[in-house]
Amino acid sequence: MRIRRVLTTTLFMLGVAATPALLGVTASSAVADSSPSPSASASGDGGAPTEAGTSFRTATEIEQGREATASGSSGDYLYWSFPADAGQRPTVKATVKLPEASTRNAAETWQIDVYDGLRRRQACQYGAQTRTAARDAASVALSCTLRTVRAWSEQWADDPLPGTYYIRLTATGLGASELGLPVSAEVKVDSKDIGGAAAVDGSLAKPLVPGIATTAEKSDSGSTSSTAALSSIEPDDGWASGWWSDRWVWTAIGGILAALAGIGGYALTRGSGRPSRIPPGA
Repeated sequence: MRIRRVLTTTLFMLGVAATPALLGVTASSAVADSSPSPSASASGDGGAPTEAGTSFRTATEIEQGREATASGSSGDYLYWSFPADAGQRPTVKATVKLPEASTRNAAETWQIDVYDGLRRRQACQYGAQTRTAARDAASVALSCTLRTVRAWSEQWADDPLPGTYYIRLTATGLGASELGLPVSAEVKVDSKDIGGAAAVDGSLAKPLVPGIATTAEKSDSGSTSSTAALSSIEPDDGWASGWWSDRWVWTAIGGILAALAGIGGYALTRGSGRPSRIPPGA
């Protein structure tokens, strides 16, 4: 009977342990569904953007997972912006189609830089951020994989934080004869969801989404004031709150397994109880 009770208790606890795991799968799916996918693109018909901005303020907004294109001239600074939420590790890829080899006199060096919402340049964890294309090369490919975006960070740190990120693509060290030649670029941003491995104990009050323009508002008294118009790129379901991660699931499972181990240890060491030949009052 004692063994039967132990087995029954163990099976019951295993059923309880499976419940948070199933809930964790459901919650993880919900979190994955709320990963950033901006609701608006630069093109009016909802298609991929076909142009790039020339500064941080005019950066073209692009969605993650969609390829944006732009045409320009060598020597131009081309800017795009995209949203990145906590727990994501963005990878920016760019391909530049170079001018005809007959119009170039030397090799060209192209570089891609990524800045966060505070316009702090973010280091690439890996990838070919700068490449030199030979004189007869038709194109050059660049990539930059950022560090994982954290929900919160110390003020002195330079960690990536949730919000808008800016891409800047340009050629460096060009001679006067190389400037102004026609080029075209293709840019795409993808992210890998790192999950609870990158979770921290804290979150920002608001994502770093700076204003991209100002709008004039007239008060009741007739005076006019300028108000910042925030960027329109944000996840369809809003920014993640930062409190949830799959660490909650593993913590709950660990606690239940520890309880089961305690019950099993007690059942093995408590003995068979009072021998039947000894009266209760003895």
